Amino acid sequence: MKRKRRIRVKVIITFLAYNLILLVLLAPFILFWGPFQALKVMAVGSVYTSRHPQVVKAFLSQTEIDRIMNLNNSQGVSSSQTIGRKEVMADASSGITIEDIQGPSFKGKVMLIKDPKRVKVAVTKEIGVTGERVSDLVKDMGAVAGINAGGFYDPNGKGNGAFPDGLTVQNGKIVHNNVGNQAVNIVGFNDQGKLIIGNMTAAQVAEKHILEAVTFGPNLIVDGNPVISGDGGWGIAPRTGIGQMADGTVIFVVIDGRQPTWSIGATLRDLMNVFENYHAVNAVNLDGGSSSELVYNGQVENKLWDIFGERYIPTAFVVTP
Repeated sequence: MKRKRRIRVKVIITFLAYNLILLVLLAPFILFWGPFQALKVMAVGSVYTSRHPQVVKAFLSQTEIDRIMNLNNSQGVSSSQTIGRKEVMADASSGITIEDIQGPSFKGKVMLIKDPKRVKVAVTKEIGVTGERVSDLVKDMGAVAGINAGGFYDPNGKGNGAFPDGLTVQNGKIVHNNVGNQAVNIVGFNDQGKLIIGNMTAAQVAEKHILEAVTFGPNLIVDGNPVISGDGGWGIAPRTGIGQMADGTVIFVVIDGRQPTWSIGATLRDLMNVFENYHAVNAVNLDGGSSSELVYNGQVENKLWDIFGERYIPTAFVVTP
């Protein structure tokens, strides 16, 4: 009797394991070739703009990918929507406020920094060798807080955040440039503490007296005008962004994602809506996905989705004392 029971249990386990493997194998085909258009659009936008765009390219032609991405971008400039806000930390002496935010499919954190001149760019000590965790970048600068900043390229295929992409400026000096004289989207602060965003060359960075900057995008709000069309065409994912109010207050936004029981993530439109709710006059998207992180007083404030913890990255925006 016991032997029959053991055999039955083994058969059930084998059956479940077989079906699980079959489901895993069939999932990409159902996702990218199946009849569920809305799911397909969301998946293409999320995966194609992640670290693994080759997954989408393995199933869809570039023409089809471009068509789907354009679907996301063809709906006109979005209107603002209400974002739930709850203050969780405010210290007048430090000039920093942290709030929890919640939208239709996401949860996250917002940090408000009253003095914009306290915001600096931290860069990994070993450019070209390895990146650092946000918590380490904050510590290296003797800072009190920080978020991940620009993207990185990966010539050696190691994925260790060693090479910041585009132009990286620290204390008025270009510390890394892999684009030569090419214009790229700059996200940085000038000598007056104003957030400057937009395409410019290395020479123009110097002309505009930009002291701290990285390269990333797209821009979300420019001179008070929202600029994202549709949902932005990048799918749903963890997001990081930076913006500034008219009075100079800097806005850090980090949105959690890829955690179905907590926060699925946000589109670029969602991220823009957050900045609109905080009355940003300029705002821009930063590197997202597994890079999205907010650190304050040595602690990671948001919920990282990566089971391996903090990602190694090349740059961060940090808040000095």
